[in-house]
Amino acid sequence: MLTKVPVHEAVGSRLAHDITEIRPGEFKGPAFRKGHTVCDGDICHLQKLGKNHLYLLDMEEDEIHENQAVELLAKGLAGVGIKWENTPKEGKITFHAEFDGILCVDIASLAAFNLIEEVMCATQHNHVLVKKGDLVAATRAIPLIMKRPTIERAALIGGGIGNGLIRVKELKSLKTGLIITGSEVYDGLIEDKFAPILSKKIKDLGSCISSVEYVPDDSERIKKTILKCLESECGLIILSGGMSVDPDDVTRMGIRQAGATEVHYGTAVLPGAMFLVGYINDIPLLGVPGCGLYHRITALDLVLPRIMAGEHIGKKELAFLGHGGLCLNCKECRFPLCGFGKGV
Repeated sequence: MLTKVPVHEAVGSRLAHDITEIRPGEFKGPAFRKGHTVCDGDICHLQKLGKNHLYLLDMEEDEIHENQAVELLAKGLAGVGIKWENTPKEGKITFHAEFDGILCVDIASLAAFNLIEEVMCATQHNHVLVKKGDLVAATRAIPLIMKRPTIERAALIGGGIGNGLIRVKELKSLKTGLIITGSEVYDGLIEDKFAPILSKKIKDLGSCISSVEYVPDDSERIKKTILKCLESECGLIILSGGMSVDPDDVTRMGIRQAGATEVHYGTAVLPGAMFLVGYINDIPLLGVPGCGLYHRITALDLVLPRIMAGEHIGKKELAFLGHGGLCLNCKECRFPLCGFGKGV
């Protein structure tokens, strides 16, 4: 329960909550923190903040203060790879990445959490790359005083203490084999441009190139090269070219002949509709279509970090990329500071 008293009668009382000060373009934050003992010198400052009255706190047994409430919420929301400090400001706690990786948000549970009255949590987009220390989410208890059962229910939806619906998955360093297909490159008729592009993407994500192999448009040769990469214990194989519907584009056939038991050809992303994901004994194979030579960012850039974080990408994951999977081909590419790939 809150008791309203004139500000000049509150001298000697402890503040029940942070009192915010806003100076446009300069500062927004607590001018006085919860627990501060009001003194005569504070009266003028408080009145300038519009506080002609203050509220003294007397809580019921089933009630909880915003700072204690947001601590419970944070414990429920934060999972592996999320760092936070129990120093709420204005009833809010922020979450930061504990290490480099991809942010993983249980979107359905987040929505269920936010449907509960008097609590909220906002996050960055699911599956974005984050660096150690990056701000990834924040939560707060909205009123000053709430009913404890409501907060406990919200914390459970958050995943319960130790589980969490916000996590960061660390990227693995995968030994990667590159297979550049195409008779025109193999025969030296044109210079290969794919290997430098793909090598940079892989190295930028912390993995290493084991080998770069050049193979003509021959499914049997492609098969043997894939098996060679597997024998050298590659944890990821990327094949470029030969992914269209032309009869002489046989890369997909070579992947199947090599023993791929799961192959998903086509994804709801532009550029990159003819992208392929396959698996041989849990080793992922990624087929990159020719658009990867022209466009700086394609479906590969949405899938590759998730593969390196240990996710299994199947038909469902590729289908969900459709929401947000349309690149606007901006004159100056701003990815990842744009909407491409931000649908899920």
